[in-house]
Amino acid sequence: MARFMGALIAASAILLMTHAANATWTHFSKLKALGRSEESIRQVPFNLILEVLVAMVVFTFGITVYSPPLKEITYASEMRKRTVEEMNSRQSFMRFDHLRNAGRIEPSSDERSST
Repeated sequence: MARFMGALIAASAILLMTHAANATWTHFSKLKALGRSEESIRQVPFNLILEVLVAMVVFTFGITVYSPPLKEITYASEMRKRTVEEMNSRQSFMRFDHLRNAGRIEPSSDERSST
């Protein structure tokens, strides 16, 4: 039930954001039709800014409610799921000796004989 409510809250926030975008487009279309687009092109009405901020907060809350609970990422929680036999008790450092010459390009036999 909580996931459904979270999805519903997030969807309503998306609708609110879409309404704010449409209202902003309408506002600037009116300004352009009246010929006042140059003087106030950068001025968005305060109620539209407030609507976008409210939509962002509501969307964040809805996604938080919708998301599943976080899982614990500690070593103790991992050991609760596994047995001792599954764990590698002989851990060692990785060796990278085999990569020492991986980036080096050796000249072919034809190139060696020409020099």
